[in-house]
Amino acid sequence: MKAEIIAIGTELLLGRIINTNTAYLGRKLAELGIDLYYQTTVGDNPERLIESIKRSLVRSDIIILTGGLGPTVDDITVETVKAIAGRREIKWIANKVGTAPGLIIEETGKALICLPGPPREMEPMFEKEIVPYLKKRFGLSSILKTRVIRTTGLAEIRVNGIVKGLLTLKPPTTVGIYARLGEVDLVIMSKAKNDRQAAKAIGPIEKKIQSRLKDHIFGFDGETLESAVGKALRKKKKTLAIAESCTGGLISDRITDVSGSSDYFLAGLVTYSNRSKENLLAVSKSALQRYGAVSRQAAAQMASGAKRLIKADIGLAVTGIAGPKGGTKAKPVGLVFIAFVDGKKKIVKRFRFKGSRQEIKFQSSQAALDMIRRNI
Repeated sequence: MKAEIIAIGTELLLGRIINTNTAYLGRKLAELGIDLYYQTTVGDNPERLIESIKRSLVRSDIIILTGGLGPTVDDITVETVKAIAGRREIKWIANKVGTAPGLIIEETGKALICLPGPPREMEPMFEKEIVPYLKKRFGLSSILKTRVIRTTGLAEIRVNGIVKGLLTLKPPTTVGIYARLGEVDLVIMSKAKNDRQAAKAIGPIEKKIQSRLKDHIFGFDGETLESAVGKALRKKKKTLAIAESCTGGLISDRITDVSGSSDYFLAGLVTYSNRSKENLLAVSKSALQRYGAVSRQAAAQMASGAKRLIKADIGLAVTGIAGPKGGTKAKPVGLVFIAFVDGKKKIVKRFRFKGSRQEIKFQSSQAALDMIRRNI
């Protein structure tokens, strides 16, 4: 069963709106065991839309259009599709969230499905109306089950080398590698008749990956590093205080993105200036003068100061140079020190990150969260 998505809207072509609909539909079609072969984005132009639809009807069984269903002058989908449909029956789909209904036109062995563009309207319509329709209409007998193994602390090339043999597995069960800033995911995909059969195929591969990557794995599927840290802190019944300099509160922001984080996260201090490091965290003036704010000594004292001031079980601190200015030969842009302090140990690590200011800040937050995870 071959599927195709056509996203409609000039604003998508111009980059004014990020096309999240295609990503969402791609995931959902995969879960249904439907192969998505093509994705097209077309502007608000009837001629080009007609051309795209006619081409899709030749090569695909299921064509899903998103966008262009509404009352404004650039909403061209319904009239364009009606012109192509001719006398074919149109099945209207009620929109329980918005105003523009969806519609389905059936060809011989094919289906042309039109959905609204706003995700808050499109997603529930697809889940509640289109999924049951597709299952019934095409008698879907297979599913695509995925298991995502999430890692941090290793570059993609290192992860690739460790699991190299598994990346060449052939369908119906395969392994893919996907890298983002600070993280590398391994995705096991298995096409099977049911969940039990898919789980049986995925299980042994997952065990092999876990045995090879060990503590570089921080979670699975939709789990984030910050949620993994929160789970570990809650399990150990530990509390946390953070002192941030170069990250400007990003670590605290990520931690508090997790619901219930008040159970373990007590406070986050953005001590950006030397004065705040001295006055709030009791970092010694002599250490700042001798070693500088970006140093092992300053990071260690910041972490200890945060732990003591907030009366937390764990103190964490980050100090560095996020750039693009401020670096020197001795202390270049991207130099970051991260300190972890609890009742038993004091750890300070030196990092050198590359990228833009935002990328250096994110990588610093990632390394800091990972340091917490590995040491509690």
